[in-house]
Amino acid sequence: MAIAKAERLMNLALCLLGTRRPLSKRELRDSIEAYVETFRPGNGGTGSDDSFNRMFERDKDDLRELGLVIETVESLDGEIGYLARRDSNRLPPITLDAEEAAALGLAAKVWQQARLAGAASGALQKLRAAGLPEDVDPYEAHGALEPRIPVHEAAFEPLMLACRDRRPVMFDYRKATAAHPEPRHVEPWALECWRGHWYLAGFDRDRGAERVFRLSRITGKVRSRGTSFTVPVPDVVTVRETVASWAGETADRSALIRLRTDAGYPLRAKATAVRELGDGWDELEIPYGHGLDAWLVEFGPDVVVLDPAELRADVVDRLRAVAKG
Repeated sequence: MAIAKAERLMNLALCLLGTRRPLSKRELRDSIEAYVETFRPGNGGTGSDDSFNRMFERDKDDLRELGLVIETVESLDGEIGYLARRDSNRLPPITLDAEEAAALGLAAKVWQQARLAGAASGALQKLRAAGLPEDVDPYEAHGALEPRIPVHEAAFEPLMLACRDRRPVMFDYRKATAAHPEPRHVEPWALECWRGHWYLAGFDRDRGAERVFRLSRITGKVRSRGTSFTVPVPDVVTVRETVASWAGETADRSALIRLRTDAGYPLRAKATAVRELGDGWDELEIPYGHGLDAWLVEFGPDVVVLDPAELRADVVDRLRAVAKG
């Protein structure tokens, strides 16, 4: 049925684009094979004018939603006709300078490890055919560093499509401090890559608030929900700022921890001071902000919180929760 409708819409669009004068519903009904076959008199009682009118109006609305400009013209004798003028449905010429072409090439190379690579390559080929400067190679390296955004998570593509189509989703998510995943019902807003990891920002229906999810912690399939969004999508979704805040990067305090020698290199990179304690331990002073307790738990027995007391208590609570499963 989907293929038949797509073919019918294509034939209707070609008919409206190919005519030099407005065509009436009767002429369109007699010219397009799908209409002729469906509404042939005596064809199981489906040949009524009302049925055709409803189908035609739906098809016309679908084409307009797809971007086709269809004009409605009334003739001198009062008959209504339809046509789609080519000049009204033609995109303006595409002109790109060297810098713009380089930016597009850079974007295409970023996605070469993802399933979007084929689409990006095809888009650049179409731009080349549409007038991309011949002396510009969009795939040429423009620096010593070659950008890549790895996309290995199976959840990326369904979430990307859900963000685009504004479709709520459901998936199982395992927090860093949890032994087992939990179901989440989310209205997805945006995807963003931060420090080699993909994150989804959206509205968590179960918690009634905005949340950010790391894609690598999504288990199983992402399933679409047949409902609409319940809250408006913000004009600006700050995924990086939110993740950075949760990781303690916007900290305005300091924490004192003990760390095993030759362990916890991400912590050492953020340390503002390091002192050797001996016996295989070092003392570090690190920025303390929201989410630091969750990060420290990931290092397990290699980290001991010394100060402040509330951070130590939060880490102990998380470790106990993990131990209980």
